[in-house]
Amino acid sequence: QVQLVESGGGLVQAGGSLRLSCAVSGRTFGTYVMAWFRQAPGKEREFVTSIHWSRGSTRYADSVKGRFTISRDTATNTVSLQMNSLKPEDTAVYYCAAYNSGSYYPISIRSRSTEYDYWGQGTQVTVSS
Repeated sequence: QVQLVESGGGLVQAGGSLRLSCAVSGRTFGTYVMAWFRQAPGKEREFVTSIHWSRGSTRYADSVKGRFTISRDTATNTVSLQMNSLKPEDTAVYYCAAYNSGSYYPISIRSRSTEYDYWGQGTQVTVSS
């Protein structure tokens, strides 16, 4: 079992920055993929970015490329999301998620929310114009 706890959300003006953190606990994570999803009111939950715990390989949604950076700290078991140049359309509840890829060298990384097994409670990010 894996437990995920997000923190760091808040209100920021357009163009500003926020850093989200996800504390990971419960078991070893070598083959796990960690991700951030977001869900705006009235919209489906969408993939933002992911990182393979051991390899550190990343994937980003086109909408956040060049602005958001995912990272993980294997010493503190934390996954972070640095969000720069925030836009009003980034406003959403942000969720940390995880699944066990079963491999240190997965061929592909999942990006659909239904394929992730573990979820945090979410943290609100609001970007004002």
